[in-house]
Amino acid sequence: MKMLKYSFGLLAMALIFLSSCRDSVEPNVPYSTFDTGAYLRTIARTSTTFNFFNLAGSKFALTLEAVDKEDGATVSNVEIRVRHRRLIPGVGLKYTPTNDVIVKTLQAADFKPNTETRFLRTSFEITAAETIAAVGLTSAQIEGGDVFEFRLVLNDKFGRSFSSNNVTTNVAGAPFYNSPFQYPVSVICPSDLAGTYAFDALETFCSKKFSGSTTLTAVAATPGSYTVLDGTFGAWQACYPDTWGSGNVRINDACGRLTMTGTDKYGDSYSMKVLSATPSVLTIEWVNTYGEFGTVAIKSNAGKPWPAGLR
Repeated sequence: MKMLKYSFGLLAMALIFLSSCRDSVEPNVPYSTFDTGAYLRTIARTSTTFNFFNLAGSKFALTLEAVDKEDGATVSNVEIRVRHRRLIPGVGLKYTPTNDVIVKTLQAADFKPNTETRFLRTSFEITAAETIAAVGLTSAQIEGGDVFEFRLVLNDKFGRSFSSNNVTTNVAGAPFYNSPFQYPVSVICPSDLAGTYAFDALETFCSKKFSGSTTLTAVAATPGSYTVLDGTFGAWQACYPDTWGSGNVRINDACGRLTMTGTDKYGDSYSMKVLSATPSVLTIEWVNTYGEFGTVAIKSNAGKPWPAGLR
């Protein structure tokens, strides 16, 4: 019993000692002298692509919120910088110019109060024409698939700068902050070829001519790609007969340049070329690696002419 009391007493003393030591430790982190920065929260990405077929009407537009210890009032200005990027097959990325240039500058006065938060906000837009001129190119030099890299630089009244080169991953990508400071604006070629079309088979490998219909179905995971109901456009049925079955052939639209890819149920691959294109009739020639071929005049539907520039 005496030993138990002795042990209990030692335990109690140890607990008291640890507790007193913990309470008396001063924090090593100087919270009162922390520096604070600023960032630009992305509120709305109004427009972040350029339409290759309508560069004159395309723009880059955002709504931003300045977040800092003074609710946005430390912002001096925001530089909007840009450069052009193109992937050259077999070579790599080419930048024009090498370093980004200023295309627009937002001043502190451009940031205004809003009804949703206490922070100051601004909205801006930059046209594709302004962007192309800023990087020293012309509209004729732009291709589908090009990218314009916009980068924001926030300069505050203390002489500091914040941009993509010194933002943390969390601030750049986390939904709450959503402040990447960098926005890629791609030159896209919208494609809308899905539908069911009537056609005339003008030539086939068995010399038969006939009329029919086919359906192009958009591939959700691959914009501009369409599965063809029958890659032979009915030629197998007319010439053998045979059915298309499990074949998987696609017509791909890359800024008006049409190609055919995929294989039929026997494993033969397909290709095509555009012979002529008018708003009412698209005439193509298809061929497969088995040696089968055909020429097809595909008619547009009422109110939906074939897009200009198909080739």
